[in-house]
Amino acid sequence: MGNKTRCAATVGIIMALFGGVQGGWAADPQETAGWLAGVASVDITPREPLWLGGYASRTKPAEGTLLPLYAKALALQDAAGNRAVLVTGDILDFPKPFAERIRARVEADHGLARAGLILSASHTHSAPVIGTSLKCIYTFDDQEEQKIMAYADDLETKLVTLTGQALANLAPATLHSGNGIARFAVNRRNNKEGALTATTPLQGPSDHAVPVLKVMGLDGALSAVVFGYACHATTLDGYEWCGDYPGFAQAALEARNPGVTALFFAGCGGDQNPLPRRSVALARQYGETLAAAVQRVLEDPMATLEPNLATTYNEVDLPLDPAPDVESLRQRATDAGGYEQRCTQALLDRFDREGSLPASYPYPVQAWRLGTQVLVALGGEVVVGYAVAIKERFGQETFVMAYANDVLSYIPTEDVLAGGGYEGQSAQMIYGLPAPWASGIEARILGEVDARVNALAQ
Repeated sequence: MGNKTRCAATVGIIMALFGGVQGGWAADPQETAGWLAGVASVDITPREPLWLGGYASRTKPAEGTLLPLYAKALALQDAAGNRAVLVTGDILDFPKPFAERIRARVEADHGLARAGLILSASHTHSAPVIGTSLKCIYTFDDQEEQKIMAYADDLETKLVTLTGQALANLAPATLHSGNGIARFAVNRRNNKEGALTATTPLQGPSDHAVPVLKVMGLDGALSAVVFGYACHATTLDGYEWCGDYPGFAQAALEARNPGVTALFFAGCGGDQNPLPRRSVALARQYGETLAAAVQRVLEDPMATLEPNLATTYNEVDLPLDPAPDVESLRQRATDAGGYEQRCTQALLDRFDREGSLPASYPYPVQAWRLGTQVLVALGGEVVVGYAVAIKERFGQETFVMAYANDVLSYIPTEDVLAGGGYEGQSAQMIYGLPAPWASGIEARILGEVDARVNALAQ
């Protein structure tokens, strides 16, 4: 079956979910005639100076707060009692061990399987290091590391509790979806930052869509809005806590709509930067631009989503190529300096401990359907070509999320992989992977996306 035929069959099916697709547990149908939705929010700003994540160039812990950091959760339940929770955070990433512990505790405490839980990081570079994520690029000492690990332990408990609070807050609601547009993301592989002027023609693909999910009470009052954008949260590079432009966008929406909880998710912005950048005023400008795009969608007609929820999750094995070569790593550890040397040595230390290095990685692919609205959630720092391809398959209104569940490395398309560079090759070592991805990565991931979206209609 061709992509267009398969897409039409998937989209055209009237959803009659039987619980076989993972979506939670059954509830009393009399209590779930329509959607139930619940939101919760918690301040996760550190109470002491910690090392900020994302940049190898930083040399000291944070020195203050520009904008508080938050984690937020939206719980949903459909007419059949199927449940799901989206957790978003003003953090750099959800590294795999951290995410696995959260998902295990959520399932044990709240009965929610991993298909029904999305952990979404905004990827702000002005939030704390999470656990051992990207440890080899930083220069903090053991005392700083202990503080970082303690913060991660506390955050884990906060996120599990937050999920429970959102579920406890479930109340009758209506859901609506739409897409806006904002154009400050620039393809950083195809446009040299320092050479851009106001009249420079931009090159390369971008995804300027602003997906929006509106949650309203039965009284017609707006209670929550979920929105996304495909661009790195790297406007800022200083030493103050801040959600970067996604934090300013959420704050602007909540100020404009009192009582509303605004949740941001990062799209496929692995090769996209906000340009120009490097100032608080620009971060605020981009945040307000994004908030205005969301507000326009909220005020225009939106698609009303029927109370049918389906969720599905799987992991596809992505091989590395070439296979790990320990002798080459030993030579690189001798020749390199800075974080390249530290990251290479960390790989060699792992080999000494475990006797081998990974030759592949289990890659998470998740999909939800809310009525007719499809949401695809991918792990890692996914480049924009995947959003383009997924929307070609399933329609331009599809929501495509990256940085979800496990930020394992950059995820290049075949073109980016062949082109090498940071996203295509050299960033692998900072994520603890000893070699680039093997050719065929794009087909493997998109094939699994096809399988997950089609599973929603079964």
